[in-house]
Amino acid sequence: MSTQADVRSLCLALPGVTERLSWQQPAWFARTLMARMWEDGILTVKSEEREALAGTDPQKFFWTPHHDRSPLLVLVRLEAVEETELQELLLESYRLAGPVPPTV
Repeated sequence: MSTQADVRSLCLALPGVTERLSWQQPAWFARTLMARMWEDGILTVKSEEREALAGTDPQKFFWTPHHDRSPLLVLVRLEAVEETELQELLLESYRLAGPVPPTV
């Protein structure tokens, strides 16, 4: 079981990630949005495997009609994911959000 505190810790450990509110919910940004709390206990991340994730485990992964126009976004029930899986999801989302390039 993962928590919002786990999300915050994992996101902010990544280079260049910042936290701010988006739609009155905590959100984490690399170059663009990489993760956002959708509602209590539900996290939005980017994944190229959205269809496979939801098809394999719809109790853990899903999306709403609101997300139909954003084919990379998937919702994750935090209570259903362990920290290792959460970390993998956030790393993929970080990569897709375009990590901040290193400063020279």
